[in-house]
Amino acid sequence: TSDRITSHDDPTFTKHGVVHYTVANIPGAVPRTGTIGLTNVTVPYALQIANKGYKQACLDNPALLKGLNALEGHVTFKGVAESHQLPYDDAEALLKTGINV
Repeated sequence: TSDRITSHDDPTFTKHGVVHYTVANIPGAVPRTGTIGLTNVTVPYALQIANKGYKQACLDNPALLKGLNALEGHVTFKGVAESHQLPYDDAEALLKTGINV
């Protein structure tokens, strides 16, 4: 429901009864803490890819699968395909069938 960026001077706004905090680049204001937080949430994904390979990791984890925009020359994100007027291919189907992957 957020539709704007706020600043440190006025960091929150309420919309639809929800308080929003949308100050841009907070990790830049606290780089060490931001890096630790980012690492804590991304390392598990990197380990899955490293241990299983990207294909099996994406098939096993819907979050990784949703992160694919392109795969071996196929556009696998509908919004990207539509905005560039390119054909869309389903990433899961490509990974399961191995077609051109």
